[in-house]
Amino acid sequence: MVNALEKFAPLPLQEDYDNAGLQVGLTETEVSGALLCLDVTEEILDEALQRGCNLVVSHHPLIFRPLRCVSDRNMVQRCVTKAILHGITIVSMHTNADNAIGGVNDKIAEKLGLRHLSVLAPKQVGEVAGGSGVVGELPQPMKAENFISMLKERFDVACVQANQLLLRPVSRVAVCGGAGAFLLGDALNAGADAFITGEMHYHEFFGHEQDIQICVIGHYQSEQFTSELFKSIIEDRCPGVRCCLAETYTNPIIYL
Repeated sequence: MVNALEKFAPLPLQEDYDNAGLQVGLTETEVSGALLCLDVTEEILDEALQRGCNLVVSHHPLIFRPLRCVSDRNMVQRCVTKAILHGITIVSMHTNADNAIGGVNDKIAEKLGLRHLSVLAPKQVGEVAGGSGVVGELPQPMKAENFISMLKERFDVACVQANQLLLRPVSRVAVCGGAGAFLLGDALNAGADAFITGEMHYHEFFGHEQDIQICVIGHYQSEQFTSELFKSIIEDRCPGVRCCLAETYTNPIIYL
């Protein structure tokens, strides 16, 4: 099953800083069930045990930086220990899934109803094609305020961080889940009326008034449907494997 995920989102597509792929455990073990999630936490592993899943497939890697020891010193170390003790394998599909054709950003575009998609910043690694972000067209042009209201409803967000409201209709939309500010220039070059991402720095909002509608909806919120992507891949390529969408809410940011 891990091979099926990596065939869809080949590891060479991951960014140089990333650590996608196998995190903990054995890949040859028979899968009793796969719990699909955005982040690996102790509560996620508890849910996996409660639901009889010995495989956790996450978007964000549990082990992002090298571990100098494995103890109970922090959450990552405790999760590694718990996974090993209970025979849980952890696999993460991170920037390789972001950069895969049909990957994380296509799922975001699907939720927005975007059509005629193309990769925003294409890349080729050997024979593997992919790239960062996607851009596409709304079914119908929308006023900026209506577009933002639609975003809030589709992604269940309390608020959207935006620059000055665009005075022209929003029709062409670029998206990048997570921390996608690095693609703002590509969105402008692609002629996008709006750019949706999960997080941006304060100063990056300046200087684009009436050029493009910036919409920042939160890192977790932008990628929350990634588990659905994993589910469709596994069910298509590994029929018979029981897939469970995690019910544990792992967003560490609260809105008061």
